[in-house]
Amino acid sequence: MLNDWDHEFIELAFAEAKKSYVAGGLPIGSVLARGPELIASGHNQRVQKGDPIAHGEMDCLRKAGRQKTYRDMTLYTSLSPCMMCSGTIVQFKIPRVIINDTKNFGGNEKFLEKRGIEVIDTAHKPSIDQMSKFIGENPALWNEDIME
Repeated sequence: MLNDWDHEFIELAFAEAKKSYVAGGLPIGSVLARGPELIASGHNQRVQKGDPIAHGEMDCLRKAGRQKTYRDMTLYTSLSPCMMCSGTIVQFKIPRVIINDTKNFGGNEKFLEKRGIEVIDTAHKPSIDQMSKFIGENPALWNEDIME
């Protein structure tokens, strides 16, 4: 179930993804929040920084800095998290993940759910459309990112 503030953070994850897209990177954005309080936001910078692990979720978590606990937070992401990012979610014990797009990339939702994490797929049309457009424009870059 979505809270009132979830919609704001869903849109912010999309805006972060758009920021990366405009900069020539993969359109993936993420937000970390404690209830209605924004902790950090970030976006994929793998291409921009030449860093293979600078995924949107990782950028967001880096910007959040050290936290005493993540057990009361929600991670929002414009695209279903990869296995690396899913592993980090599990490692940090983030209990709730809200995903804008599982259509263009997905598969780790069950991995997260089996570990007790609440996963909500919003099927956010702007995120789905933006990623679909990116994949159509940059198939080689997309395949590199997903290791195909």
